[in-house]
Amino acid sequence: MSPTHPPSPRFDVPEIDTFTRPYWEAAAEGRLLIRRCGACGTAHHYPREFCPHCWSENVTWQQADGRATLYTWSTIHRNDLPPFNTRTPYTAAIVDLTEGPRMMTEIVDCPESDLHIGMRLKATFRAATEVTPAIAVFRPA
Repeated sequence: MSPTHPPSPRFDVPEIDTFTRPYWEAAAEGRLLIRRCGACGTAHHYPREFCPHCWSENVTWQQADGRATLYTWSTIHRNDLPPFNTRTPYTAAIVDLTEGPRMMTEIVDCPESDLHIGMRLKATFRAATEVTPAIAVFRPA
């Protein structure tokens, strides 16, 4: 008889904890949250419990308006890691949110030939599944 082992940790889905729960709950409602520092006023993304600019812990959640411009992108044709291995090709991108932060994301509903630096984008959300939460992605505005 072999011993029972706990399930292996999953590295292909975000970990939802007490701190990030508001972010994921907002995403499930189709809203993008960022963090804003009460000390220096700077917005940042990905969510952190402190400001990466001035190190203040006086940071709060803010709803972003969901608009962005395309900073750069790369079309991925091969990725062996789940869940991406079933989505190729896909467009990984970095966008500049109107509130200031840069965000890593994916561009959807747009052929690669139509992409250009500075392109206006709007957030949309990939629906949650049994395994993954709703995820912010961007499409042409």
